[in-house]
Amino acid sequence: MGQRREQRKNEHVSLALNQDNHQQSDFDRIQFVHHAIPSIDVADVTLTSQFPNLNVPHLLYINAMTGGSQWTGEINEKLAYVAKNTGCAMAVGSMHAGIKNPNVRDSYKVVRRIHSDGQIWANVSADVSIEHTKKAIEMVEANALQIHVNAPQELIMPEGSRSFKHWLSHIEALVKAIEIPVIVKEVGFGMSYETIEMLMHCGVKYVDVSGKGGTNFATIENERRTMQNMDYLQDWGQSTAVSLLEARNFSSKVHLLASGGIRHPLDAIKALRLGAEAVGMSRNILLKVQNEDINAAIEYVEQFKRQMQKVMTLLNVKNINELRQVPIVLDPYLRGWMEQRQL
Repeated sequence: MGQRREQRKNEHVSLALNQDNHQQSDFDRIQFVHHAIPSIDVADVTLTSQFPNLNVPHLLYINAMTGGSQWTGEINEKLAYVAKNTGCAMAVGSMHAGIKNPNVRDSYKVVRRIHSDGQIWANVSADVSIEHTKKAIEMVEANALQIHVNAPQELIMPEGSRSFKHWLSHIEALVKAIEIPVIVKEVGFGMSYETIEMLMHCGVKYVDVSGKGGTNFATIENERRTMQNMDYLQDWGQSTAVSLLEARNFSSKVHLLASGGIRHPLDAIKALRLGAEAVGMSRNILLKVQNEDINAAIEYVEQFKRQMQKVMTLLNVKNINELRQVPIVLDPYLRGWMEQRQL
């Protein structure tokens, strides 16, 4: 069982690296209004995050990717160096393997060894017991906990779960039992108004909408299947942009994080404009550390931040609060979605 789990972890990363994500994004359906003469300098722009109780140094974080095998441990080591040198918060991948198999725990622990003073997030699924969740938190001395929800992936995965009716009550129990901040995170299928409302009623204060457009786990699991392909679900879910629109009426009641399909700094700025308080990336950074090296990944993140400042300068805003007030124009598809969903 342990070897099979390690193989699955390696397959997930290998297939994610090979995915072609050059596709139209719903972020392209959102336009900023250009004003020709800014009244600020780039140096006036700050990317400081404002999360209460979640010490995220700036508006970017490295989202959950991997762990659970020797190879993925080596990747986590590289990612931890990137996080340390860029000041990014970093989430490790699903920690089930480390909870069940002591031999692979170091593939997660390595992140805390390297990024000793950093913001590290543990990661478990919605069906992990409170006892095992506390072990995962202890394993990386986590500052926050991600609970990932991934029903489409589980249903497509041959060895995946088929039982979900306990997820919501279990999330509520975890929120009450865990002392550090709890972030409920999709894995790339997005969130709806109704889902976020239910999570709020469970006491959840942090939600990562993680919409489609980035790493597609429906496609990954279909590629792992040898029969009974379910590739008709590869376009399932909401994009990150649509998920943020779904969440817009909750922005004062729940703290939103946005990941999934962030291709470049303009996408990140649009996500922040739609209500996100921080933006996560995974595959872009994974590609850099694997295809080039750690220094290339560090430079990628630093350049990403500098370009975010430039875009905010174009918009004549100094911080995230001012950014929320700038005008945007939505295309007919997004306007139609909002109208039909009564958003």
